[in-house]
Amino acid sequence: MVISYYGQRMVTINAPARNWAGNVTFGARRTHRPATVGELRRIVAGSPQLRVLGSGHSFNLIADTPGDLVRVDGLPPRTEIDAERRRVTISAGMRYAEVTAALHAAGFALANLASLPHISIAGSCTTGTHGSGNSQPGLANAVTAVELIGPDGEIARLERDADPDVFPGAVVSLGALGVITAMELEIEPAFQAAQWVYENVPLDGIDTARFDEITGAAYSVSTFTRWDDGRGTVVLKRRLDRESGAHPGEDWQGGTLATAPWHPIPGAPTEHSTQQLGVPGPWHERLPHFRPDYSPSHGEELQSELFLPRSAAPAAFAVLRELGERMAPVLQVSEVRTIAADALWLSPSSGRETVAFHFTWTLETERVLPVLGEMEARLLPLGARPHWGKLTMMPPATVTASYPRFADFRRLVLSRDPAGVFRNPFVAALLGTD
Repeated sequence: MVISYYGQRMVTINAPARNWAGNVTFGARRTHRPATVGELRRIVAGSPQLRVLGSGHSFNLIADTPGDLVRVDGLPPRTEIDAERRRVTISAGMRYAEVTAALHAAGFALANLASLPHISIAGSCTTGTHGSGNSQPGLANAVTAVELIGPDGEIARLERDADPDVFPGAVVSLGALGVITAMELEIEPAFQAAQWVYENVPLDGIDTARFDEITGAAYSVSTFTRWDDGRGTVVLKRRLDRESGAHPGEDWQGGTLATAPWHPIPGAPTEHSTQQLGVPGPWHERLPHFRPDYSPSHGEELQSELFLPRSAAPAAFAVLRELGERMAPVLQVSEVRTIAADALWLSPSSGRETVAFHFTWTLETERVLPVLGEMEARLLPLGARPHWGKLTMMPPATVTASYPRFADFRRLVLSRDPAGVFRNPFVAALLGTD
């Protein structure tokens, strides 16, 4: 199985464990699934090289290791709600679907969610995963504390308020600081949401004002397109305790209101999508695109994503429209979302209001990579940063140069793990320690 991770390097590996898409086969000598934190501590303390595998929803070699691969979804589940402080503590292996259902049953919510409820919370936060919304930062910004096992097997707790000098580098951490066993997240009262879908929205010649109109039309907005015909589908997810659940009109932004359920991937079963057509429902059953009881997304796919300054959105739209026919043979769909700026060192939206361009490609690595490289070369001058857990052709030095606090992150990693127990070739290449 030939896989790309950074730059032009191609890697062939052979091992039984594979990622969700099947494009990565892990090379770990052993895979562990401990049932207790004590057992996990012993594994970490006895391993010279170790990485953690979350839900496997990554598309590069970020989780791979020639040493020990650990899954933490066997740890006892924790959903400990502190209603007074509005916090929940969860065990690291839990997935959003599990935690959100428990929170809603207790009358609480998370502010935002990613497209998939199937992914692990710790894995999502450590790689900078996000939802959408002009006012919403990435999912890692909900984290107020992390508990993690260091290379000596000892547990440390880092808190947003108590450890302001290091905490911004400890959440989106690429798994380089240790094995996270638990996270504390901010919560808020549960709310209802409803979503409307507009089809055939013209995207050619989009300017800043129109982009702002579209992305500001709801609490969470996503635009899906294939870039080859100049049109897209816009999904408005309205938060009913803050805005009207009514749609903005049957004809809006040049598109038409959908009258039947819709799926982001053309031809995929619409019953896999969360309920649309303006039907109100719980936050955790509307903010994601996909239902937890069905297979997520399409499966037969590769993914990449680029994060640009929001101000670059019109220029990026124009570039991608120019590349539409070039991408069409290997592109299933692209999604455009917005993310609020934050201060986490390795967050893709660190220090800037952000627009994210996601690409769901066909599962054809050799055909996708040249197109991906060409597209990234066109968007890099606009300030593009790739998703930490998805495919990119950018060299490591190019990626890290876009993060002003990367040198601080490097110092933090080397101070907490000087022997490199939690580093693999992927992380070492970023740190310049390979």
